[in-house]
Amino acid sequence: MRLTEQTSSSKPSEVAKKWILIDAEGVVLGRLASIVANRLRGKHKPTYTPHIDDGDNVIIINAGKVKLTGNKAEKEKFYWHTGHPGGIKERTWGKILGSAHPERLLEKAIERMVPRGPLGRRQMKNLKVYAGAEHPHDAQQPETLDVAAMNPKNKRS
Repeated sequence: MRLTEQTSSSKPSEVAKKWILIDAEGVVLGRLASIVANRLRGKHKPTYTPHIDDGDNVIIINAGKVKLTGNKAEKEKFYWHTGHPGGIKERTWGKILGSAHPERLLEKAIERMVPRGPLGRRQMKNLKVYAGAEHPHDAQQPETLDVAAMNPKNKRS
């Protein structure tokens, strides 16, 4: 007689979401985005289920002080189209970081690592990014996750 193990599939009512606070100061953009995307999807949990939103709520502070390696600040660009003929626009990553909303660079990097579709959009709603050190989520008592200490390559001075 052979015993087979059953793979469990969690239900939305069984999901336990935590609040996580990450300080992005001096952390490399892509490495931070990949860690946050995995946290949003819930892939770090043993109860991960691909079709359920079982990721954590993530708060990122100091998004304006994130680091770019190499010369990505001048070379890499985001493109968009206005919808009018000849309306292609571009902006370098360095300009975005120096603008009034530097958190958008980090949001877009994370958004492109989360699957497209209704589930990905729902998971992105669990992300809160702030350019400065202040955030309005003290009541949720977020746990601090030190991304810079996870790997020496994650932090640049």
